[in-house]
Amino acid sequence: MADAFDTEITETAEALTGPWRQPRQMLQAQTYDAHASIHDDATAQKLGFKGGTIEGPTHFSQFAPLGARLWGHAWFETGCISAHYRSVCYEGEEVRAILSKPLPETRQCEIQMVKRDGTEVLRGTASLGEPHAQTALETRLGELRPLTDPVILRDVRVAQTSQRQTVRMAFDQNMGDLYPFSLRQKLAVITENSPYYATADNPWRRPIIPMEMLSVLFQYRSKEDPLPAKGPAVGLFADQEIRLVKGPLFVDEEYEVEREVVALSGSRRTESAWAKTRVFDRAGTMVATMLLNMATLKDSYAPYENEYRQLYGVGGRR
Repeated sequence: MADAFDTEITETAEALTGPWRQPRQMLQAQTYDAHASIHDDATAQKLGFKGGTIEGPTHFSQFAPLGARLWGHAWFETGCISAHYRSVCYEGEEVRAILSKPLPETRQCEIQMVKRDGTEVLRGTASLGEPHAQTALETRLGELRPLTDPVILRDVRVAQTSQRQTVRMAFDQNMGDLYPFSLRQKLAVITENSPYYATADNPWRRPIIPMEMLSVLFQYRSKEDPLPAKGPAVGLFADQEIRLVKGPLFVDEEYEVEREVVALSGSRRTESAWAKTRVFDRAGTMVATMLLNMATLKDSYAPYENEYRQLYGVGGRR
């Protein structure tokens, strides 16, 4: 059987560190609400970014060889990455993944991704199996600044739940307006490829979906049952956790997903809806979950200031 990865990993007593990589940006043509996204150069530049940003879960692939080195095949079955995105990354920039080794009594460790100049792209936790401690985002949920005086999310409520949707990812399936590329196209440029992704030469005898592409699968039909947020407005992933409960998930296999709003939070620049996606196989067994903080930029919603004044009076945003 083939090894999962041939990635060169530097190991010390304290940590596993992957090589420097240059992730590819594949979302230049992404659209939602009939407009371009933060991954489009022109749209991103209007909002103060240097150009189109690389989607956060792209970085999860660089942690996969580290998780597999530490935990073996079990990583693909019950692994979890829980990350707070700290700064954006642009195509051409080099980044590396660092995984601190867990304490003997736990199966959870800290993770970090950094650029060449030391800028932190993300930080969080990686873990295996049943949680022995709160993940990075479970901790973060308990420390949130509540959303006050909402404008964009004023009609969104905690506990709102979507209808279940059937999703599938085949090798040559274009994943739609949100993800205008196929799995095969992703595998041609993914930072850490594996024979496990493209062939049945693995312990499960079927090609498995990389963790970064699970985000694509889970979001595939989300715009068919959207939250009642005001728009058009531009959002970005600010926090994301993907947990395999009974993995891996397989290419060309049918799954059902449902989403629930579990928290609303705010900052000076954003209004955030935190959604928990639960994923079920055809037998109804929950096989994975995703926690996603979609932070909508206030500056990207043209009538924000006017509507704020109408709703809450003069006083500006908080």
